[in-house]
Amino acid sequence: MSYIKNQLKMTRSSLIKEIDELSPEFMDIQPTGFNNTIHWHLGHVLCVADKFLFGKSSNLPENYGQLFGYGSKPSDWTGNVPSTETLKQQLQEQLDRILEIPEETYKDKVETPFMGMETVEDFISTVVLHETNHIGQIHAMKLLIQSSN
Repeated sequence: MSYIKNQLKMTRSSLIKEIDELSPEFMDIQPTGFNNTIHWHLGHVLCVADKFLFGKSSNLPENYGQLFGYGSKPSDWTGNVPSTETLKQQLQEQLDRILEIPEETYKDKVETPFMGMETVEDFISTVVLHETNHIGQIHAMKLLIQSSN
């Protein structure tokens, strides 16, 4: 298995571990100083990875972009919002799908470069970096929520 796939597996495992240790009632608390909830972060990580790596072949529901895309926030949510358990399951399924991307395609150029990312590997690396950032946010939020309850 390639280095980048190992990084992705470790990162996704860390994300799942963070939420497994948290009481479900804390998922929708928005601590002071934070723009979103842990629930939102889970959906956001899922959506960004799917958009970067699968684009038009995404298998996520259409409303996920509105719920979890850049600039979205839980206070604007309406309609059918997936539970954190659903998102957790989708994150696990998505990891399997990402790991199925053939390593021989990693150096292939993508149709539409974005923010300096030109190859499949560039996008996978950015997904890992993005997810790691959100794990840090989730961890900080978790500490604040647990210390105030």
